[in-house]
Amino acid sequence: MGLTIGRRTLFAVICAVAVASIYAAQPVLAQIGSDLGVPDADLGWIVAAGQLGYLAGLAVLVPLGDMIDRRKLMAGHLLLTAMGAVLAATATRTWALLVGMVVAGLFAVVVQTTVAYAAALSTPEERGRNLGVVTSGVVIGILGARVAAGALAAVWGWRSVYVALAVLLVALACLVLTTLPPDARADHATYPQVLTSLGELFRERLFLSRGLIAFFLFASFGALWSGLALPLAAAPWHLSTAQIGLFGLAGLVGALGAARAGRWADAGFANSVSGGALVLLAASWLATGQASWSLWLVVIGVVVLDFAVQAVHVSNQHLLTMTHPHRTSSVIGGYMIFYSLGSALGAAATTTVFAGAGWAGSGVLGAAFAACALVVWASSRRVATGPHLPLSDPQKASRP
Repeated sequence: MGLTIGRRTLFAVICAVAVASIYAAQPVLAQIGSDLGVPDADLGWIVAAGQLGYLAGLAVLVPLGDMIDRRKLMAGHLLLTAMGAVLAATATRTWALLVGMVVAGLFAVVVQTTVAYAAALSTPEERGRNLGVVTSGVVIGILGARVAAGALAAVWGWRSVYVALAVLLVALACLVLTTLPPDARADHATYPQVLTSLGELFRERLFLSRGLIAFFLFASFGALWSGLALPLAAAPWHLSTAQIGLFGLAGLVGALGAARAGRWADAGFANSVSGGALVLLAASWLATGQASWSLWLVVIGVVVLDFAVQAVHVSNQHLLTMTHPHRTSSVIGGYMIFYSLGSALGAAATTTVFAGAGWAGSGVLGAAFAACALVVWASSRRVATGPHLPLSDPQKASRP
């Protein structure tokens, strides 16, 4: 069928805004902590709460995309994500903020329904390219949210960030209902059948290896972006939230620089790209770990890290959706469970380590996560040698 440029753009914007509802807290953690009286060592749990909600949504909500009209599913989840943003914006106690973050994270899995829909609408020849464009929206949301949130918080406070997100989410829900065609489903699988299908994925070597790579990949990513605001706000820099948010621009440069990863995957180099990018990920921490004395090294490290993360992420999803073309929602949702767990671990661990060992300790932590991802890739190279290679049982690749 293929994707039009307009729909591909809409999908990317949905991904950007939805995922921003989870990550917008990162550049304003210090401001939130001051307002609500949250200790530095516990700030990571604000981001982790959204990730844990996201984890639950991946398991119980994303598989619905293999059953029902994804247009209606996307619109409903966008509206419920907006509700979570409103709860966060009006929170006066820490527990209320955490509830809002969990609700926003739970329904922000509209991102994965959108990615799966894009994969399902794509021809095999353009699937990698389309996934690269749509998932670039995820990276823009994660990193662009830092810039926008930092600027908004500097002028109107951190609550204005969640008010703006709620408005955008409602507007996108209306666009989904008015511009996308109905998504008629050819089969009538039941919810238990879809969940059983999701559970079966966890016994497949390709799925597990790509999932474990994603777990460590995003733990490293979370260690950087959930902790970087702390050394930048401290001595000797004392940067404002707006200035800290500008580091998201460096991340955008790196992530968008990896836009060709989808084309490389279409050409059969998905696994090779993953290995090379993981080496870059580990090396990037040599630069980002120097935040206590050099901002330029941090910028370089951020560019390299985000290039590596986006390249691996697109390659992983390409391999999995090519292997399971008839259940893209389940396979993307299951894969992203590893992503969510890794991100939550990185967010919680980096602030704890920073409180005890400073940013140097966080740097070692992030590099260790990257090294673990590289070990998993090296030990599973024979499982995925090309984008069309099925699992050990070839019939599994065509099973709906």
